[in-house]
Amino acid sequence: MRHALILAAGRGERMRPLTDHTPKPLLDVHGKPLIVHHMEKLAAADVRYVVINTSHLADRFPETLGDGSRWGIRIRYSYEGPTPLETGGGMLNALPLLGPEPFIVVSADIWSDIDYAALPRDPQGLAHLVMVPNPDFHPAGDFALADGMLYDDGDAPAGAERLTFGNVGVYRRDLVADEAPGAFKLLPMYRRAMTQGRLHGEKFEGFWRNVGTPAQLDELRAAR
Repeated sequence: MRHALILAAGRGERMRPLTDHTPKPLLDVHGKPLIVHHMEKLAAADVRYVVINTSHLADRFPETLGDGSRWGIRIRYSYEGPTPLETGGGMLNALPLLGPEPFIVVSADIWSDIDYAALPRDPQGLAHLVMVPNPDFHPAGDFALADGMLYDDGDAPAGAERLTFGNVGVYRRDLVADEAPGAFKLLPMYRRAMTQGRLHGEKFEGFWRNVGTPAQLDELRAAR
């Protein structure tokens, strides 16, 4: 895969006051912005074009990251205006910059050891999501995984394991390409794909952290 989208447009309300003047993806973890962790991993996976969607304090991203040449990649910014377009609307807005082939999508506010180079280049169905064991803050999980297929509530076969979406995946444009522009979440797209048997996934059991609050940021800084 040559293209990736990093979701970085959120306001980071739960991280305030840290995000009043710094976008959450640009908060420092061991001497570098959180988003740089993803830039380095994507470059190592031979991704050469990265789109970053922005809204809150959008001008800080090009000031900090530039054009991506320091990582051997090209960064393009997908500005959504002063109000973010949510995950689905943000992906749809970025499609003109992402090319025709499947692309990696990662939320900027996680930290993990997921190997982006090992993700499927030609995923089955409409998307392939990386799932993680349910963290303490989300014990009920999101979807059930069985034999590489993802299922919604009540549809999973016996023995399926309920897991949490790790905010990393590989997507085809078709997941959102026919939606109307504007703000919308990806969850309804996932559920539609699951009913069609077109949402696949894998379980990742390595290091993964969500970075949504000051306490979670402090925990990450202590762990890594």
